[in-house]
Amino acid sequence: MGKQHKKESIPSIIRRYIMMLIGATLAAVALELFLVPNTIIDGGVIGISLITNNLTGFNFGILILIINLPFLIAGYKYIGKSFVIASLFSIIALALIEPTLHHVPALTEEPLLATVFGGLILGIGVGIVIRNGGALDGTEILGILLARRLPFSVGEFVMFFNIFIFAWAGFVLGWEQAMFSIITYFIASKAIDFVGQGLTGDTKAAVIVTNEYVDVGEAIQERLGRMITNLYGKGGYKEEDKEVIFVVLTRLEIAKLKSIVYETDPKAFITIIDAQEAHGGKFKSAIH
Repeated sequence: MGKQHKKESIPSIIRRYIMMLIGATLAAVALELFLVPNTIIDGGVIGISLITNNLTGFNFGILILIINLPFLIAGYKYIGKSFVIASLFSIIALALIEPTLHHVPALTEEPLLATVFGGLILGIGVGIVIRNGGALDGTEILGILLARRLPFSVGEFVMFFNIFIFAWAGFVLGWEQAMFSIITYFIASKAIDFVGQGLTGDTKAAVIVTNEYVDVGEAIQERLGRMITNLYGKGGYKEEDKEVIFVVLTRLEIAKLKSIVYETDPKAFITIIDAQEAHGGKFKSAIH
């Protein structure tokens, strides 16, 4: 029987939430000082909220909270309590911070500059939130849930969803603004990938080398809800026999995996690998 698994420490939780607050603040700056004044949107829930705000004048902060809320509730069972709480915190932070910037003048009225720098800052902000275990957009959560029932990956679903958003933006805001918005979305997605260190794919594989493989394996299965595979190997330097843990997960679970592993064994070595596809077993239904 393995030892009692440690919960995430209070200082670690505080640090994560401070970082998510910084990420939400950067996203608010990108929206209010670059994108909104130039009638440029992003994809996902943020894009829907911006278009609805443009059409109705309804408060953006309230819109992004209301539209995200059903996704968070629906994803609670499959994504996990800590992820939903972190995401809710980040979304509320964005909803509260964004209105405080209404009266700050736009940093540029040149659409191309607004597109590039707005997309870059927005992507960095969203990436910081994702890297610390939360999310600002419920689109991917919905994608994860639908991917369990439909023959599409999360990435394909998000892409289809955004095609409709940008087409809608074309009719509402004009096709030139829609094209700028697509560029913003592309730049933001690349910035998210950069900040999140390889968040390009829906599916990831982690290889974990640790002397505490029993306790680390139990912690991953208990707290992440993922089945693991123990691989047998031999160290190249001392030629010691080792057990290596292999686990397949989604990109939204990477931050939680690292936290679990390093709390159990601070000396563990983790490699995150892009996995093109994952089929069979309990992969889709085990999303926590």
